[in-house]
Amino acid sequence: MLQQVNGHNPRSDGQAREYLREDLQEFLDGEVLLYQLDDLTRVNPVTLETVLRCLQARYMADRFYTNAGCTLVALNPFKPIPQLYSPELMREYHAAPQPQKLKPHVFTVGEQTYRNVKSLIEPVNQSIVVSGESGAGKTWTSRCLMKFYAVVAASPASWETHKIAERIEQRILNSNPVMEAFGNACTLRNNNSSRFGKFIQLQLNRAQQMTGAAVQTYLLEKTRVACQASSERNFHIFYQICKGASEDERLQWHLPEGAAFSWLPNPERSLEEDCFEVTREAMLHLGIDTPTQNNIFKVLAGLLHLGNIQFAASEDEAQPCQPMDDAKCSVRTASLLLGLPEDVLLETVQIRTIRAGRQQQVFRKPCPQAECDTRRDCLAKLIYARLFDWLVSVINSSICADTDSWTTFIGLLDVYGFESFPDNSLEQLCINYANEKLQQHFVAHYLRAQQECRLNRPSSAAQLQTRIETALAGSPCLGHNKLSREPSFIVVHYAGPVRYHTAGLVEKNKDPVPPELTRLLQQSQDPLLMGLFPTNPKEKTQEEPSGQSRNPVLTVVSKFKASLEQLLQVLHSTTPHYIRCIKPNSQGQAQTFVQEEVLSQLEACGLVETIHISAAGFPIRISHQNFVERYKLLRRLRPHTSSGPHSPYTAKGLPEWCPHSEEAMLEPLIQDILHTLPVLTQAAATPGDSAEAMPAPMHCGRTKVFITDSMLELLECGRAQVLEQCARCIQGGWRRHRHREQARQRRAAMLIQAAIRSWLTRKHIQRLHAAATVIKHAWQKWRIRMAYLAAKELDGVEEKHFSQAPCSLSTSPLQTRFLEAIIRLWPLGLVLANTAMGVSSFQRKLVVWACLHLPRGSPSSYSVQTAQQDQAGVTSIRALPQGSIKFHCRKSPLRYADICPEPSPYSVTGFNQILLERHRLIHM
Repeated sequence: MLQQVNGHNPRSDGQAREYLREDLQEFLDGEVLLYQLDDLTRVNPVTLETVLRCLQARYMADRFYTNAGCTLVALNPFKPIPQLYSPELMREYHAAPQPQKLKPHVFTVGEQTYRNVKSLIEPVNQSIVVSGESGAGKTWTSRCLMKFYAVVAASPASWETHKIAERIEQRILNSNPVMEAFGNACTLRNNNSSRFGKFIQLQLNRAQQMTGAAVQTYLLEKTRVACQASSERNFHIFYQICKGASEDERLQWHLPEGAAFSWLPNPERSLEEDCFEVTREAMLHLGIDTPTQNNIFKVLAGLLHLGNIQFAASEDEAQPCQPMDDAKCSVRTASLLLGLPEDVLLETVQIRTIRAGRQQQVFRKPCPQAECDTRRDCLAKLIYARLFDWLVSVINSSICADTDSWTTFIGLLDVYGFESFPDNSLEQLCINYANEKLQQHFVAHYLRAQQECRLNRPSSAAQLQTRIETALAGSPCLGHNKLSREPSFIVVHYAGPVRYHTAGLVEKNKDPVPPELTRLLQQSQDPLLMGLFPTNPKEKTQEEPSGQSRNPVLTVVSKFKASLEQLLQVLHSTTPHYIRCIKPNSQGQAQTFVQEEVLSQLEACGLVETIHISAAGFPIRISHQNFVERYKLLRRLRPHTSSGPHSPYTAKGLPEWCPHSEEAMLEPLIQDILHTLPVLTQAAATPGDSAEAMPAPMHCGRTKVFITDSMLELLECGRAQVLEQCARCIQGGWRRHRHREQARQRRAAMLIQAAIRSWLTRKHIQRLHAAATVIKHAWQKWRIRMAYLAAKELDGVEEKHFSQAPCSLSTSPLQTRFLEAIIRLWPLGLVLANTAMGVSSFQRKLVVWACLHLPRGSPSSYSVQTAQQDQAGVTSIRALPQGSIKFHCRKSPLRYADICPEPSPYSVTGFNQILLERHRLIHM
């Protein structure tokens, strides 16, 4: 590095170059480790050679993405790498706390834009500018970004919204194959070159979920329909219908096998983009039904037959040119497929209508052969341009969301790469002009005054050449080749000088469409063409200017410039991100790195200047209000002893605020935030980091804060740390609150359970008491009733006995003993029958002793004889005993039924009905 001492350089220029050469050689000697440099800002010194060698080392190590400050450099691998773009890898970058710490990838840019939308940092809307020359991989990069957003921006809660989101995402992804089929073509540099520019607006709702999208196109190369360069092809859709149509469809569209068409060069080449079924299925998902598709393909087949119409030169200028003999069949077929009358189609191409005079008199003039070919080509370009615009409108109506359903968007700009061919015309001029404007937008240096060429006034290439040389003679960016015989001029672009031929430039800019061609298409009976060319259009187009109108005619340049200015206004209102696509070689071969071709691309995109700007500048600019609102949380990290004026960040560019301005209120807040930066820097530093590795200080302007990417990352890490601490505090407080609530709920539950158990116990006791009372009362009633019945029965026996005896007041001793025996022996039968043990049991014998008043002795000396069970005869207790008896008893359900309530030996009471089996009388 060159050192400056006291404001002057101590070394001579030769010594400086020598030291630079030594540094360069020292850097290149470590080429083995070049593939490990993920960011080109770490290359030292930054030159084209060092950047080129670093990219080559990474490309050969299959590392195709490299950071270049605020830009991502993408090298086309020219081979399929599924694991590099898998959904799992998308989720990994989406879930990473710091995606910048992962390897450089297109998903890093996608995730950064998505997080910027979620953070709501002004400007909230994001845009990604994908640039590079044809074949560098711009279309593939845009496609990968759309798939990434479709994966990460879809997390609905309900199943119904999930299905809606899936349908929207599928439609957005299906728009790619349709637009590529109708807008891409095979060129010398790329098999799938976009021949139009597009800005895709991915619309997000408040929950950052994708709700829709919108597509805006720029400058379709419609001249390719009728004119293709050598070794190039027409648009993909023409080859798809010729190769993928079925037999019935070939008959319907008049496309026989092996048919030759002038506008279908190189049909023998088979490309991956020639898949007809993919296009048809995508159109079906976008809402274009099968009959409409067949109508579209029929019109395209008609254009192919229209291109086969060749005219022969007429010997008489007053007679129109007639089609050649082999072209008459093509005239009939083209008119049939386009729904046009054959004679009207041929007459419109052959004869030009001229209106002149105040009365607008109509004159008919036959066209020469060259003009007939031009009118034929103009008819085909008009139909295809209208068809392409109609497809874009159908796609937008299918995928665009309502205005009130989305709040933010992420824009994907797929622009043309810088083009320089041996023969450059108006298309290349517009494309390179767009690249110039985007380059100016990138470096943030916009020209306040520009000189524009008015190309619609001159009527010839010579007049245009003279006007350009006269008007822009003093411009250092404009020159001309004096040795060239053809009229041309040279423009020195940022990518290098380009020579433009003025021949045909004026006509291409005017892009005149004869009114009779429009009227011809309005007579078509084809449903699609009737919709594309209505009879009574609401707005007058360029093809139908009013007679005496003096309004300026819209030209190709004016329309393109207006749309480009509108696009730049959108980009200015967003936070831009840049992806530079580089093509390693022009042959499309994997593992092939051609230094000369890559070097020219690095010079064209100004990558070295980009690295210098990113390394030395402050690409991120945030207003004071938004900066304070987002990072005021960092004041929690401020140490108790403020660093005050000793903070290394306080004196770095803070403005002198006006005491009465709004910024004066934000000054103390910004100072507090700046005081926390040393704490963040020390926390992020590792023992191996040097002081030079620390992020550069931020600079505060009068209205905005200027910071670098590294400082933004540091601020975001600190903010995440504070939010994590707050989340932990909230979690701790919530856990304490939940623990207290659970303890209180447990105590309340225990009290409720105790109360319930007490209530249940009281209810159980009450039920038991009520049951006992009922049993007691029933028992008392039943005992009284049984006693009454027994007494009544005995009273009846006595009355009957005394009524049959002689009327004597005295009773014989025999009768008295007999009556006493009956009274005494009645409980004996009750007890013997109710005892659960056998007749020889000890308990029964004791009862027999007590009832019969037997003398005390051995129980084995006595026995009780029972009657045989087969003896018949049952009598009641009133019957006199006539022999040995046997007592039968049914056990009472009551608990105390076997207990005699009255122990009197002469009282007879019972609780069951006693049945006596009569056998024979016993002798007392």
